Amino acid sequence: MDQGRIPPPFEEHHSELRESVRRFVVNEIEPHVAEWEERREFPRELYERCGELGFLGLKFPTEYGGQGGTHLDDAIWVEELSRRGASGGVAAGLNAHASIAMPPVFEFGDEWQRQRWIVPGVRGEKIGALGITEPGAGSDVANIRTRAVKVDGGWVVNGSKTFITNGVRADFLVCACRTTEEGGHGGISFLVLESDMPGYEVTGKLEKLGWHSSDTGELSFTDVEVPDEHLLGEENGGFGLIMANFAWERLLMAIGAVGAMDGLIDKAIAYSSEREAFGRSVSSFQVTRHKIAEMATTTAASRALTYDTLRRFVEGEDVTREVSMAKLMTQRALVDIADQTVQIFGGWGYMREYGVERDLRDARLGPIGGGTDEIMKEIISKTMGL
Repeated sequence: MDQGRIPPPFEEHHSELRESVRRFVVNEIEPHVAEWEERREFPRELYERCGELGFLGLKFPTEYGGQGGTHLDDAIWVEELSRRGASGGVAAGLNAHASIAMPPVFEFGDEWQRQRWIVPGVRGEKIGALGITEPGAGSDVANIRTRAVKVDGGWVVNGSKTFITNGVRADFLVCACRTTEEGGHGGISFLVLESDMPGYEVTGKLEKLGWHSSDTGELSFTDVEVPDEHLLGEENGGFGLIMANFAWERLLMAIGAVGAMDGLIDKAIAYSSEREAFGRSVSSFQVTRHKIAEMATTTAASRALTYDTLRRFVEGEDVTREVSMAKLMTQRALVDIADQTVQIFGGWGYMREYGVERDLRDARLGPIGGGTDEIMKEIISKTMGL
């Protein structure tokens, strides 16, 4: 569903990037998605190709190999990647690296750290992941148990992480560790672990309902020695880093959901116009037209909230409430629209042909990842003084 105009907060020059991403996805990703889903991973070379085209460094400065853009450029990349037939797994793998793992290294890291991880990361030569979730600490970051003990020259890390996107193939992990005996939100620090460090182990590759083409790993750390220079930001200042990163991650999820909704509506219109039932095109049935009209209305409302939140975020406002609202609304809306699209298609063969069966499976992660619906509601209610 083309928007027909350039909505805020985007400007005229963003249209060229949008078209560039669309061409790339249609020509270099979409034809291979089914194969990558079956293989349960997309090729590592795709990172390098995205780096070559500049997509991994859209908002990083040119001195680090980036394009010198802003969060708006990154938002366009995420929206179009989700809209134009790239599976949720491909989008998750690329964005977990470029939009979730690398930003905290750039924002909180020093020059040595940027040269070590940002420069090769922008080129797609090193792949990053963010390590927060643990077997006993999902959305509740206060219960992180992975422990980093200070020693001469660095830290010794013991613990585990799970549900880590890119966890199997990541070269570096931006890892949340507890660095004091203090419980709760205090005493959390971020260390950058590298996968070739002794004691760093990938203990499993998880099978999932959706996102089949992305690798999701379980990690174990046994007496991993991490040098002092791998401390990201301030010691015991990790909770602030987590919250800063969550805001952008959750907003990106909302932006991606809006793109995916548009893609589903496109598929529903195309299918219902081409296929016949009882001698009539499926689109001629009132129930189909009305269903698509409802889907379009929900998408427009989701876009309005998400784009307004993006504008406020770029202008530097505290959008904790708005980001939580946008994520809460868009993830559930995407699941509903995917389900409605499957209902329109009906036949299994057609669902496979258009990919809507995969779209529904991929969408179901949204209300869980990056903070559950319940966490979003709790944040919203607290900002209202409840």
